[in-house]
Amino acid sequence: MKIKSTAVFLLTIAIAMAIAQFTPCAYAYNPPPVKWNKTYGGDSPDVAYSMQQTSDNGYVIAGYTSSFGAGGADFWLVKTDSNGNSQWNKTYGGLGKDEAYSVEQTSDGGYIIAGRTSSFGVDMSDFWLVKTNSNGEEIWNKTYGGSRLDDAYSVQQTIDGGYIAAGSTNSFGSGYKDFWLVKTNPNGEMQWNKVYGGLYDDIAYSVQQTNDEGYIICGYTSTLTGYEDFWLVKTDSNGEEIWNKTYGGENSEYAYFVQQTNDNGYIIAGSAYSSGTEFDMWLVKTDSSGNMQWNKTYGGLLDEEAYSVRQTIEGGYIITGFTDSFAGNRDIWLIKTDSFGNIEWSQTYGGAANDEACAVQQTSDRGYIVAGTTYSFGPSWDPNFWLIKLAYAPGDLGSGPPPTFFAYDGNVDAWDYALWKACYDGTAPPNAIYLGDLGSGPPPTFFAYDGNVDAWDYALWKACYDGLGPDP
Repeated sequence: MKIKSTAVFLLTIAIAMAIAQFTPCAYAYNPPPVKWNKTYGGDSPDVAYSMQQTSDNGYVIAGYTSSFGAGGADFWLVKTDSNGNSQWNKTYGGLGKDEAYSVEQTSDGGYIIAGRTSSFGVDMSDFWLVKTNSNGEEIWNKTYGGSRLDDAYSVQQTIDGGYIAAGSTNSFGSGYKDFWLVKTNPNGEMQWNKVYGGLYDDIAYSVQQTNDEGYIICGYTSTLTGYEDFWLVKTDSNGEEIWNKTYGGENSEYAYFVQQTNDNGYIIAGSAYSSGTEFDMWLVKTDSSGNMQWNKTYGGLLDEEAYSVRQTIEGGYIITGFTDSFAGNRDIWLIKTDSFGNIEWSQTYGGAANDEACAVQQTSDRGYIVAGTTYSFGPSWDPNFWLIKLAYAPGDLGSGPPPTFFAYDGNVDAWDYALWKACYDGTAPPNAIYLGDLGSGPPPTFFAYDGNVDAWDYALWKACYDGLGPDP
């Protein structure tokens, strides 16, 4: 395998003034401002699929490059500082087509990358894991697969230091494509693998280890209902299925991302062919057993798809993907919701051509980072990686001194949260606050703040909730 560091790096371009931003509707809050944005790429297609904030407050982006490397498409890993300036980039691949779909920083400061390779492995396409050090230098790589198409779309380091990868297999199982879950040790040696599915297409796009050390997997199934539906599979720590649930109707629904939520339930993002002619973003919230608690669609007259969702610090959700309905062409669409999926604000980002997002995350400064692919900006007409940093979101952070005090009755419960949340939502009067009975025991004596509800208020509430706060 050939690994190459791009010597003449790409043309990293700041294009803040060129971004067209459009707010589809008026909501409770205004979208946060863009702090900066950067493109990374060359004169051929470079497509991003995954991104994460790193421990040094920078960012790592993974996808594939046709501008650099050894073959028609190679894994491409780009590391930036906290301002999006490139620190290094690496390609991994051979003469065939090698595409990275997922990256995560590992406990040793390095990175694990997952995708598919046609350069190495058994035959047509195999799962491919590449482990690097903190500078992107390869430590090891492993392929997993059979004689047909096997593609890895998601990877995560597990609590035992190994890795869990999910995707689809055409080599094993009972159908054309099945969910495939592969568990490895810290050196990439396979420990076990499991197939889930039936006679038709069943493709997994996202996996996460859960609090009970099992796994949650999402994607879509064509087998169980006769249509393409969201499919959520919960397993134990050995990949044995505990339960599975489908969500959808008589049209097509595709799930692309799942995250376990603070209440041990799950949030799933994808798309629903709800109108019979076009797709909408679809957000599904479940309890810990996969029972649907609520669902929301977001969209217009044309296509919208959601590829990433994350729970935010105050319990809401940040969602991204693309919209064709707003701003006149395909643009990145970012939606912030409350804890029930109701939109608090939304914003599109793009230019004259097509732009779409693959990943979003709330950052350590309580802003947001969005990664995707742009055809509108960069050195050529071909797509480039695109990274957009947003400032503090409305209601999340503010300036000024901390609140004077935060007290509670010694029984941290819904009272404490409700009081903080009232401040966050701007519905509480200044100084002392009293709300209706939401929890057990008497209400907190008081909750005071400095008139600017921000991270201080949340931090104090959270400290009390965690048992770390001052005495009442």
